[in-house]
Amino acid sequence: MYENMKILILGMARSGYQVAKLLGKRNNQIIVTDSKSQDNDKLKELDGLGIKFYLTDKPEDLLDKSYDLVIKNPAVFPSHPCIVKAHELKIKVVNEMEVAYHFLPKNINIIGVTGSNGKTTTTTLINEVLKEAKIDVVLGGNIGIPLSEIINENKIKSGDILLLEVSDHQLIDMDDFRTNISVLTNLCPTHLDYHGSYEAYKNVKHKIFNGHTKDNIAILNNKNLDSIELIKDIKDTKYYFNNEDNYYTDEAIYIDKKKVVELEDILLKGTHNYENILAMLLVMKVLKVDFKYALEVLKKFKGVEHRIEFVRNINGVEYYNDSKSTNPTATVTALKSFKGNIHLIFGGMDRNQEFDDLIPYKDKIVKIYAIGEVRNKIKDFCDANNILCEAEEYLKEVIDKVTKNVKAGDIVLLSPGAASWDQYARFEDRGDEFKALVNKL
Repeated sequence: MYENMKILILGMARSGYQVAKLLGKRNNQIIVTDSKSQDNDKLKELDGLGIKFYLTDKPEDLLDKSYDLVIKNPAVFPSHPCIVKAHELKIKVVNEMEVAYHFLPKNINIIGVTGSNGKTTTTTLINEVLKEAKIDVVLGGNIGIPLSEIINENKIKSGDILLLEVSDHQLIDMDDFRTNISVLTNLCPTHLDYHGSYEAYKNVKHKIFNGHTKDNIAILNNKNLDSIELIKDIKDTKYYFNNEDNYYTDEAIYIDKKKVVELEDILLKGTHNYENILAMLLVMKVLKVDFKYALEVLKKFKGVEHRIEFVRNINGVEYYNDSKSTNPTATVTALKSFKGNIHLIFGGMDRNQEFDDLIPYKDKIVKIYAIGEVRNKIKDFCDANNILCEAEEYLKEVIDKVTKNVKAGDIVLLSPGAASWDQYARFEDRGDEFKALVNKL
């Protein structure tokens, strides 16, 4: 499979580079396109494999009916002219993870974690507990490690557990990809500009259960009604959290109505994180991993970088980096984690998002500092709802203003509720800039 083909790879980045290498040794004619200049050493390596690179804003001009396959970077919108043309020419469109799936060794147990929020923390927790239990696990996917890279570097062997964070941007271009265990943390309206509608987004998320039978496992959030509605037709054996058997209280977390861990023994705080922990514990239950390993991890796990990450305390003011918040629901989650006195830095790429979910929490907010492409819409929203707001384009400008307004006991929270792509290639870059600015104060 994937041999003797003419292939266009749309978007280089890490995944495009790795999948090009994966297929470059299989007698394929491959071109890689990107609108940005790339690392010369990587281009030389690809050239040595006979792979051509084109720097272009119009990759569709290179595409014709002689191509057998287009491999699309997940960040490329389905409405991109090159993708539209591929469909018109009846050329199959897939992504890097779908391709790499076919090169996995046999007898791999695949755990796929998806959801609108919480998937990175849940994936990381699962990985940390399996490592604590000394179980062979390989981590990859949307968390930053392309599956093609895992294959290229021979990091996985028969019998291993493959743990993948899987985004909707990846699922949309998958056909054959299958998991053994699928975790759906929750669903809420997000990435609507990418998918066109919430219904389309949900239908894409449903693909995490593709090809499943009762021998597959689905781990689901019983309180998230959209998730429950979505999975009515799946045949998986289902395990639920946030139900009468698996839940958290103000004191502890329970599995099968039995106390597993006291909240005071968990370093990670916040109700959203308790849900992530519940999902992780159900995975351990399915895999028959002793909960004692989870307890060891929970005592020391500080959380995922860029997800309500404590940065610094300056004269009694605490600064938190939540750059991974790319939709307003994630921002609400962050707001719930604090009692109040929040100076919220909010905004980014305009993706037709609504902000009404913030209204019930406006009493916690001292002021919103709107940034990025969507800043003026946020300012209008705040003015209409009696929320103090200042709008500036860039983080640096906002930090200068925040420092003049804060006092001891306040929280400065970067929780943008929007994608970073208006100003940054990755949300990590946005978070790193925030931390660098704070650490210079």
